[in-house]
Amino acid sequence: MEKQKLRKQVIQQLHQLTPSDHERKSASIVEKVLASDEFKYAETIGITLSRFPEVDTHHLIEIAWQAGKRIAIPRCIASTREMDFRLIDSFDQTEVVYMDLKEPKNELTESVKQEEIDLQIVPGVVYSETGYRIGFGGGYYDRYLINFPFETISLAFDCQIRDNIDIEAHDIPVSYIYTEEHIIDCQKAREKNE
Repeated sequence: MEKQKLRKQVIQQLHQLTPSDHERKSASIVEKVLASDEFKYAETIGITLSRFPEVDTHHLIEIAWQAGKRIAIPRCIASTREMDFRLIDSFDQTEVVYMDLKEPKNELTESVKQEEIDLQIVPGVVYSETGYRIGFGGGYYDRYLINFPFETISLAFDCQIRDNIDIEAHDIPVSYIYTEEHIIDCQKAREKNE
């Protein structure tokens, strides 16, 4: 199935989650991430501020702050389709931009280099067990991940995992996917498929 159709189909499925199911499943995913070595050893985490129906990242961010970790969220540069990750220590340092996304306010935050982020949490809509993903269509993360040297994980509901998705040459897989039921080691899955 082509990417646009699959993206639309999965987004429709996500919108059918009840608020209580969404909250319960998000909490289960966050619990798994908090117990992971990737989270424990990360000092600076790159992450987006979720919006419904994505897995809720707000609680994860709050716990990361309490644990003394630095949180960097992206500001999208539409002209170049690049992202500038900026440190926030409060949700008050964000503003709503296009497509209802929350981004860091430039004047209240400082930019961090890619190599300073030791765990990148990558958003998406549809995933394969091998770690390939269909995002929201902007291509920002495909560009960003080309030179990203550290761990990448994604947070997804089980209904977002598909057996096969079309892969393009520029697609870069994530290392792990955390769902409410599973922790998927994408590298192992890729090796099994080779």
